[in-house]
Amino acid sequence: MKNFAAGIAISALAATGVEAQEERRRIAPLAVYDVAPGLGHFTDSVLFGEVWERTELPARDRSLVTLSAIVSTGKTAQIAAHVSRALDNDVKAGEIGELITHLAFYSGWPNAISAVMETKKVFDERQIAPLKNSEAARIELEAAAEAARSAAVNTTVAPTAAALADLTNRVLFGELWQRPDLSARDRSLVTMSALIAVGQPEQLPFHANRALDNGLSQGEASEVLAHVAFYAGWPKAMSAVPVLKQVLENRKATQVSAPQAELTITPAGTGAASAPEEYFTGSVQISGRYQADAPARIGGATVSFSAGARTAWHTHPLGQTLFIVSGRGWVQKEGEAVQEVGPGDVVWIPPLIRHWHGASSSEPMTHFAVAEALDGSSVTWMEKVSDEDYRKGVR
Repeated sequence: MKNFAAGIAISALAATGVEAQEERRRIAPLAVYDVAPGLGHFTDSVLFGEVWERTELPARDRSLVTLSAIVSTGKTAQIAAHVSRALDNDVKAGEIGELITHLAFYSGWPNAISAVMETKKVFDERQIAPLKNSEAARIELEAAAEAARSAAVNTTVAPTAAALADLTNRVLFGELWQRPDLSARDRSLVTMSALIAVGQPEQLPFHANRALDNGLSQGEASEVLAHVAFYAGWPKAMSAVPVLKQVLENRKATQVSAPQAELTITPAGTGAASAPEEYFTGSVQISGRYQADAPARIGGATVSFSAGARTAWHTHPLGQTLFIVSGRGWVQKEGEAVQEVGPGDVVWIPPLIRHWHGASSSEPMTHFAVAEALDGSSVTWMEKVSDEDYRKGVR
């Protein structure tokens, strides 16, 4: 009888231990188990018991992804709990504030202001002092990539929405993306997460590439999809899969082909030869001619004109850039007066503009010319510039 009683006591203690362990694992509120026990199970066993434990994305990054998803989708009631979790996961208070600032641009001011109100409650509870802007140096964005992005905005957005184009270049990328309060990698992570959460995968290619360039690994980018699925829903995550797949495949193709390419140096004077008489007037020498391999379409050469020498009239399908190396030169667009250029000057000739260029009448001139090919052609030659037109400078 005593053994039986002892067995019951041991069993009771064991049961109590299991229940305590389950209680420690439980994150879903008790109300969830009362109303939707299945949801409670998936919350504790899968979302927090499995997904949050995956090492493919650190806990700090998971907090950034989660906050981005719930702030951008206006899930205000969930913000305070995840702000607390983010602080526990080593996300700085200033980074949380900057995340909200960043998402104001990507999901709207109302969502951001609502997030501020909930975050302030947590900051007050933890006695976090009011934040100030960082005094660290601004983040320098990659110049070539920014030039291409800005040009794309000016070409595709400005003609229809000039104010939006200006604010995009001047404020969004000219100020926000350069703030040091959040690293470039984290801004990309936040932006990607928000775009997936709000169901805008068409904006993802640019920002996914930017994230990978800013240090996010391909594995981490893929893990973002799995994490966001729980906070924004499976359909939005699944819609982003083919977009990210294409980004990763394109980058892989580029990386595979890159080792096959070799850096090429063309020594000065290489291949020096007289320019073809049918397209030039006077003594003209061409050297250092090059043509980039596909997919690049750029080619060029150094062209030296004796005094009075010049090209024929011509156009370029994608425009031409001239860098004046030495001497004095003349450039003329049809219907306009001749313009004089000198060493260090850079001349841009827009696509399909009929023009000519060459040396002045009293000094030789050398320039380096660069042009892009369209369907294999970079120039269309026309008639020569007559001596009369050259002298008077007006056609």
